[in-house]
Amino acid sequence: MIPKTLLQEAAALQKTLVSHRRYLHTHPEIGFDLKDTLSFVKKELIGMGYDPTECGKAGLIALAGGKQKGPVFLIRGDMDALPMQEQAEIDFPSSNGRMHACGHDFHTSMMLGAAKLLKQHEDEIHGTVKLMFQPAEEIFEGAKDMLQAGLLENPKVNAALMIHVIAAMPLSPGTIVVSEPGISAPAADYFEITVQGKGCHGSMPGTGIDPVNAAAHILISLQEIQTRELSAGDRAVLTIGTIQGGTAANVIPDTVVMGGTLRTYDEEIRRYIKERITQIAEGIACAFRATASVAFGSGCPALTNDQELCGCIQTYTEELLGQDKAFSGLQKPSKASGSEDFAYVSQKVPSVMLAMAAGQPEKGYCYPQHHPMVRFDENILAEGSAVYAYTAMRWLQDH
Repeated sequence: MIPKTLLQEAAALQKTLVSHRRYLHTHPEIGFDLKDTLSFVKKELIGMGYDPTECGKAGLIALAGGKQKGPVFLIRGDMDALPMQEQAEIDFPSSNGRMHACGHDFHTSMMLGAAKLLKQHEDEIHGTVKLMFQPAEEIFEGAKDMLQAGLLENPKVNAALMIHVIAAMPLSPGTIVVSEPGISAPAADYFEITVQGKGCHGSMPGTGIDPVNAAAHILISLQEIQTRELSAGDRAVLTIGTIQGGTAANVIPDTVVMGGTLRTYDEEIRRYIKERITQIAEGIACAFRATASVAFGSGCPALTNDQELCGCIQTYTEELLGQDKAFSGLQKPSKASGSEDFAYVSQKVPSVMLAMAAGQPEKGYCYPQHHPMVRFDENILAEGSAVYAYTAMRWLQDH
């Protein structure tokens, strides 16, 4: 397969890919509730000659190749949006109170483009490409659900790759950054702390138990974990994002509920901090005559990139795009600590995460992911499809 030829074939799909992306962008759905999205993706795949199968609560799998014996390479595209109102100034905004603010409409569209390219070159595939269309990435549940439903079996997956478009990235649109070996996205844990007190009139605090005061001390003390209990090399980010309690300024409420997230790069540190969150919350609440309970919700482990696979993918992306648009270097970014539930796949098979530049700040793409005014450059869609298809086929050819 000649890289230049594949890029030309992908470029011929650009108009269709833009149409796909805009349909998905104006019909965003969240979590596992992806009825319209699944129907759209399934219809497109069937139209290409695939026989997509459901996997888990709302996932889809399609197989390309299989005519020649060989290993199985998985490519992943996530499909879910975020529960936020779009404010971006574009001609095709979402109006249903949800938004593809993380670029998953790009991932799904590029995967459909890759599916088309793979079908056109099916006789050349040395093994099988498994296409993974995933729900519920934003809540860190979709990949795990598909794994539990047999994602990596029948046929058994040998290696896997994901692409994530990055908004407001100071690189030429379509530039690929291959993660360095090791961790490129931290583990994530969501938690909720409920502080139970005893409500009373604000002028008579002695007759009640103030959960607001207890919650305030808990919040401050949680921030001491990193500064007083971890070494300088132990990276972690603990954030309390919500505090809810009370309805009147002169009334002490019965309860306060705090919501937070934890990001860590090491499983031992992750376990330690989760234990300390519970100990600190319960202990401080008790000191103020209240009680506290901690509940951990959805989360995911750290995403680990395989050393050999990183080297292979670096070579393939350079072959396809040229050295000026493909390079290595995405690992433990100092200010970006976004997690990725593809990590569950990376715990099972050799995997790699690619970042794809999708809009330069100096050209008006100024807002980051998860911002209501974020925009992405649609000109990268064809190249993204080619990267998905080419890397999969080249890896299978070499293995």
